[in-house]
Amino acid sequence: MMQLRDKRCVISGAASGIGAAIAALFAAEGARLILTDLDGSRLSASVARCREIGAACEGVIADVGEVAGATAGVETCLTRYDGIDVLVNNAGMLTQARCGDITLAMWEEMMAVDLRSVFLSTQRALPAMLAQRWGRVINIASQLGIKGGAELCHYAAAKAGVIGFTKSLALEVSAQNVLVNAIAPGPIDTPLVDGLNSAWKAAKAAELPLGRFGRAEEVAPVALMLASEPGGNLFVGQTLGPNSGDVMP
Repeated sequence: MMQLRDKRCVISGAASGIGAAIAALFAAEGARLILTDLDGSRLSASVARCREIGAACEGVIADVGEVAGATAGVETCLTRYDGIDVLVNNAGMLTQARCGDITLAMWEEMMAVDLRSVFLSTQRALPAMLAQRWGRVINIASQLGIKGGAELCHYAAAKAGVIGFTKSLALEVSAQNVLVNAIAPGPIDTPLVDGLNSAWKAAKAAELPLGRFGRAEEVAPVALMLASEPGGNLFVGQTLGPNSGDVMP
C-alpha cells in the first residue's frame, strides 16, 4: 500500500544523503515531489531517480541560506500542486572549528542555512496546511543539538534551535492537525560529513554503542513514518533519534 499516495511533499537538500534517500522512499510511496538543492547536477540525478520510480517530481535549484531560496520549494509546490501536505526541512551545512576560531561570518552562515531556513520555509507552508487542517512538518536536526559536539559549537547551536523551534511550533498548530516533529540522526555516512577530519570520525565511531555510522536509507523510514497515516498520527513535537545509540533520552 502506498502510504503517501498523491501527498504533495517538499524536501530540501534532496540531491544527496538523507534528503535523496527520503525523496526516493517518498516516491516509492506515491508522493508528488518538489525537491530543492544548491547542487544542480546531483539534484537532477535525484529527480530522475524519483521519476524512474514513478513519481511526479520537479527539482528547484535553491540556496536555503538566502531568503528566497529557503521558501522556493514551498512556493513551487503551492503553484505546481495547488497546496502542500508534507514539508521536510533537510538542507543543511556542516563545518568544523574550535569556538575561538569560528568567525562571525561562519556563525551567521550556519544559522542562516541550518536554522533560519527551517523557520522561513515552515512559515510559508503553514497557511495552506492550516487551511486544509492537515500537514506534516519534519525537521532534520542532529543528536549534537542535544548533546553538543567539540569543534561544532555553531552547528550544535543551530540544530538545538531546530529542536526548540519544532517543539514550540507543535504546541501552536497540533490542534489544527498540523503535526511538527524532528529527526535527530547520529553520524551518517553522507557527503555532509565528508569535510570532517578522519580523527574526529574515528573517535566518534568508537563512542557509538552500535559501533558504526548510519546510512541514509536507515534514516528515511523515520521520515516516512512521521509523514504517513496512521503511523505519524500521535507524534507531536517529538525528536526521534536514529543515532546508533549516541543519545539515549
